[in-house]
Amino acid sequence: MIELGVNIDHVATLREARRTYEPDPVWAAVEAHLGGADGITVHLREDRRHIQDADVRRLRDLVHIKLNLEMAATGEMVGIACALRPEMAMLVPEGRQEITTEGGLDIVAREATLKDAVARLAGAGIVTSVFIDADPAQVDAAARIGARVCELHTGPYAHAFHALGRDAESPAVTAELAKLRHAGAAVRERGMRFNAGHALNYFNVQPVAAMPGLRELHIGHAIVARSVFVGLREAVREMKALIREAAA
Repeated sequence: MIELGVNIDHVATLREARRTYEPDPVWAAVEAHLGGADGITVHLREDRRHIQDADVRRLRDLVHIKLNLEMAATGEMVGIACALRPEMAMLVPEGRQEITTEGGLDIVAREATLKDAVARLAGAGIVTSVFIDADPAQVDAAARIGARVCELHTGPYAHAFHALGRDAESPAVTAELAKLRHAGAAVRERGMRFNAGHALNYFNVQPVAAMPGLRELHIGHAIVARSVFVGLREAVREMKALIREAAA
């Protein structure tokens, strides 16, 4: 059964737009759980643009499903993760000027540094994931540094799908899906867990959810956007139903 991790960063984005105390990300996590989420994801960015340190501490104490902490592989962030001990820590690239994460982590170029971060996290009993492009070289590097999970970057697929008339059978879209399938198979062959995410929504999620061996999908913006109209609990429920339908 594919699990759904719901990213609630943009609940905090809305709160920070007014520098106030609502909406509360912890409340959002509860609503997501009641809608069927299997985990909660937050990205504690170095510039603290949305999720704050206090949010992560409260989520760690109060959430009753898996907590996935996205973070840059810096000494500060690794230290925070080791102290809080989320069920999973996902290492991602991070740029101060980007609106959202713009590409996968280049493990090949930073192998020694990332191997040390993974070792520290593993020593604290935390499952470590890496967010990478669907590139066999990056999959091999992820295995070498000791990552237990690879989350494949679905952004190129999602952007091709949107640009080409939402046609899942167009050549560019099928090429991106093939890259994801092949990389996912390589992840599993190397004994790691195959997860995926980024820019997935209610229209493009099913071709990814149907991939063999996929363990988790992490989706945030589309679910929070949908929740404006139907509520977060229902938005999660609808996404979970689409994922289950495709996986079946």
